[in-house]
Amino acid sequence: MSKLFIVPTPIGNLEDMTFRAIRILKEVDLILAEDTRTSGKLLKHFEIGTHMHSHHMHNEHKTIENLISRLKAGETIALISDAGTPAISDPGFLLTRACVENKIEVECLPGATAFVPALVNSGLPNDRFVFEGFLPEKKGRQTRYLALAEETRTIILYVSPHKLVKTLAEFITYFGEDRQICVSRELSKLHEENVRGTAIEVLTHFENKPPKGEIVVVIGGKAVTKENKKQSEL
Repeated sequence: MSKLFIVPTPIGNLEDMTFRAIRILKEVDLILAEDTRTSGKLLKHFEIGTHMHSHHMHNEHKTIENLISRLKAGETIALISDAGTPAISDPGFLLTRACVENKIEVECLPGATAFVPALVNSGLPNDRFVFEGFLPEKKGRQTRYLALAEETRTIILYVSPHKLVKTLAEFITYFGEDRQICVSRELSKLHEENVRGTAIEVLTHFENKPPKGEIVVVIGGKAVTKENKKQSEL
């Protein structure tokens, strides 16, 4: 029976791999991996011998037609990324959409996603939030900042470690130095770190201690005053 499985993989700690994910990866006909070298280590650790194909942002447009044909022929395929849940700032959306359009069943397993633990342990409001992923590098970056500066919900961003200090300085420019921020680094790994404080406090910390590893930034939303609440209701 043809089906596409979206299978999350650990964001660091291999103990976060689920029994179900291991079973699915062993049973499917093919595994699509963002980087077969990275995923090869994971599959070897869990003794998974299923054949892999490369599926990443540079080739996904070219491979979808062939993958849909294989699925229509009755194959089962699992999609994984280097870490976390596919399609969350990783390849996966295009293939999932194509399956839906072709009435091919899609099943997404629950599992590791970096922004959820970062949000929960930030101590910032999590009843309403907006996930922004990576900000644009150049074009559209200022426009996005101007929109986020007015956002009252908690904001979640992914930031590369070598761009964190510059990005924190930009936060001060657009959000103010007193905006509450939490930077989560190396979640689930041995050297996990969560740095909480105002934008200026967090910037000072990482200016003195250059960051390494995968990073999620959680930013408190703009405070709602009686005045701007009335304006939003007009």
